[in-house]
Amino acid sequence: MTCETGWVHVTKHEGAGNDFLVVLDPDDALRLSGDQIRLLCNRRRGVGADGLIRIGPGRDGAAVSMYLVNADGSTAEMSGNGIRCLAQAAVDAGLVSPPTFLVRTAGGVRTVAFVAGEEPGWGRASVDMGAATLGEEPGAESGSVAIDVDGRRARHVSVGNPHLVLLGSGVAAVDIAESGPKLQAHYPEGINVEWIELAKDADGEFIALRVWERGAGETLACGTGSVAAAAAARDWGVIDGSDPVRVHNPGGMLEVTLGASAGDPAVLAGPVRKIADIDIHPGMLS
Repeated sequence: MTCETGWVHVTKHEGAGNDFLVVLDPDDALRLSGDQIRLLCNRRRGVGADGLIRIGPGRDGAAVSMYLVNADGSTAEMSGNGIRCLAQAAVDAGLVSPPTFLVRTAGGVRTVAFVAGEEPGWGRASVDMGAATLGEEPGAESGSVAIDVDGRRARHVSVGNPHLVLLGSGVAAVDIAESGPKLQAHYPEGINVEWIELAKDADGEFIALRVWERGAGETLACGTGSVAAAAAARDWGVIDGSDPVRVHNPGGMLEVTLGASAGDPAVLAGPVRKIADIDIHPGMLS
């Protein structure tokens, strides 16, 4: 939202460490360039975030619309943690009425639920992510391009955006800063890559995940990636998927409830937290 002096007010939120700047634009009047968003998301010269979300007016029967731009200035179809952060910002601003409302995204209209937490700034949000569509299981080659998956089992999955899920041991030791760009280079439109393995704690089994996100690099969490990982793991028989699947991202635990059959929507749930209210100096946007 822009005031008469040219300052832009944003709020910053995070879901499992996946952080976003959120700007309210109910009149659909604000436009930020890719350069401006890259600067705002820069963690040294700007505010710092994995992406920026603009909340626009509702369309297609939804209460509000989500426009998401990655930290590198590229647009994204969908973010599970991003839309959960949007939910908190929209509820706080009175743009939507909890507990349940519809949000229009580039990946379709999504049903979102939000419940405020007991502590100020905290909440829990869940979102209907749509169906996780399983694609091919690439071997050594995909088309005419050889893809080195380091001996891991691989699967393409779409959750409104593209994913490559890699199953194997030693996830913590993967050099994602090196492997992520190499794998992404094989996909002209970019791809999100998840390295996963099955782990166990006092509460039972869970999927341990690390992720390389197109447009952001390695992040602390990925909502769509968590859904893609759960769907691929169930198809491989690693988990049964009958109960909510716990997916441990480096930034925290998320829960994925898969549909009973292919084509049924998956639901992503987890905590969200408001970090700050920020007024952006006009000089950053000139």
